[in-house]
Amino acid sequence: MSYLIEFMLSFGIVVALIPPLKKAAFRIGFVDKPRKDSARKIHREPIPLTAGIAIFIGFVAVYLLFVRDSWVQTAAILGGGLLILVIGIVDDWYKTHGREFPALPKFLVQMTAAVLVYASGIVFAGFENPLNGYYIVLPAWLSFLFTVMWIFGVTTVINFSDGMDGLAGGLSAISGGTLLVVALVMGQQGSAMMAVITVGVSVGYLLFNRPPAKVFMGDAGATFLGFILGVVALDGAFKQATMLSLFIPILALGVPILDNIRVVIARMMKGVPVYQADASQVHYRLLATGMKPVQVVSFLYLVNICFGLFSIVLLLAQ
Repeated sequence: MSYLIEFMLSFGIVVALIPPLKKAAFRIGFVDKPRKDSARKIHREPIPLTAGIAIFIGFVAVYLLFVRDSWVQTAAILGGGLLILVIGIVDDWYKTHGREFPALPKFLVQMTAAVLVYASGIVFAGFENPLNGYYIVLPAWLSFLFTVMWIFGVTTVINFSDGMDGLAGGLSAISGGTLLVVALVMGQQGSAMMAVITVGVSVGYLLFNRPPAKVFMGDAGATFLGFILGVVALDGAFKQATMLSLFIPILALGVPILDNIRVVIARMMKGVPVYQADASQVHYRLLATGMKPVQVVSFLYLVNICFGLFSIVLLLAQ
């Protein structure tokens, strides 16, 4: 019952906050303007970029009400999330003025947020050897590297997936739902609560972002959702992991992770910066085949649901 309450509260807060934030965005010019010279700007009128603030407030409010982590972990998750949100807002503000914010400050802030989570004790510590059943504890440096790169990686891939109406929000909701089921099966209440709140804020946002979108969450919202999903996986699916179950959180985030691994490899082979925005993501490629935006988004939803179901089957098979 508490999970339903958390979902409804987080959903309701986002739905209540988006309209006034939308009006404020128009007043101050915080909108994403269409551009005919960009394959990534497929909308035809200015769209407010303030939904990420509503998502953050909805998550934080419900988290503080229900999740009973230690104050250190609470401070790390919410503090890291705030850092992610603020640098994302700065990045979005630059874009509204036709400029690109430098990649290095974003990278440093996102890495700092990931390090805060590691320092709080939410880490990938090791896994069970399937041959003898012994638990292998990773060296501290390797645990640090995996934890930080996982959080940074998921933060990035959700942001890279935010290229079509309803896509990143829907993929976040599906992945959050998968991680919720995994946490419930594994009896991890704290991780399950964070997952259900993530689903709640994502679905609330989708009410306004489904095609044709009335509001965007921008880099601020997309990177925040990615950051939280990365933390949820670390706090849940990666705990007491066997070699086989290491694939569960990767499959839960299957579409954004696998697509963006492909994109990064392709950019490296072309000799262009991996952070340089382009139209090489799978949703743009599908759109170029003649599929309608709704068809592309629905197809990728279906693929991510299949990945999620496979990850749950993998968990139950153990």
